[in-house]
Amino acid sequence: MSDITELNNKILLLPVTSDFIFKLIFGDQRNVDILADFLKSVLNIPDEEYDTITIIDPYVKKEATDDKYSVLDVKLHTKSKNIIHIEIQLWPLPELKERSIYQQSKMITEQMSSGENWKTIKRVVSIIITNHDLIKEDDDYHHQFRYRTKYGVEFTDLKEINTLELSKLPETTENTDLWYWMKFIKSNDGEVLDMIAERKPQMKKAVGFLKELSADERTRMLYEEREKARRDWVSLMGGARNEGRNEGRMGERMDIARNLINMNMPMDTIIKATGLTQEEIESL
Repeated sequence: MSDITELNNKILLLPVTSDFIFKLIFGDQRNVDILADFLKSVLNIPDEEYDTITIIDPYVKKEATDDKYSVLDVKLHTKSKNIIHIEIQLWPLPELKERSIYQQSKMITEQMSSGENWKTIKRVVSIIITNHDLIKEDDDYHHQFRYRTKYGVEFTDLKEINTLELSKLPETTENTDLWYWMKFIKSNDGEVLDMIAERKPQMKKAVGFLKELSADERTRMLYEEREKARRDWVSLMGGARNEGRNEGRMGERMDIARNLINMNMPMDTIIKATGLTQEEIESL
């Protein structure tokens, strides 16, 4: 429980960087005012788009201890049915950029059915939050990527990726809503969070909700179970690499592959971890 900090010697604050806790705060339809304010601090989208927010992520409400692990934390429709999805990723993944492009492309193609007009395609915007340096070319913690020429001429705004890197957040406030939201996600220090709560009503509500979650026994139990599953996955990945080098232990590699499938790991990750072919994995 090293990632949980004591608050006022009474409540142990759960970390917002946990995808599970992040979902409970930002992925709850009852908290759309919190979500909208966070999105406004990140994206350049008309405010009226947030008048109607519909959360459509099917994994937000899963509570079974054996549910599949999902890296897509929050997915929503705005008033005009544009799609925004938010992912929080603590550990560096070599394929994170490629996977993000794949996810965006899939959300584009899923909108089309036979005979539909291309003009019906809605915009897809991604927000990727990391706790490590993802964009190594400069020290900015927020980057926006779209289809533009080097002179700034835009081809289309249908796809946009925003990266938020907690590891680059300055310690000194920039006095922007984005800085305060990033600090809320990054910090589990009670005094810091109380300071953030004074910024505006939505942040006060978010801090209060986090304290309620942290004081709830069931939420804490589910958090601990997911953290255990995550640690088991890390252990599995290390063991799988070793097993993958041993061609004579097919049965064990199959078992490892099944576990990774149950955790909803990407196909290329399972292939690298086990040494199995795609056909062998699909047969499972």
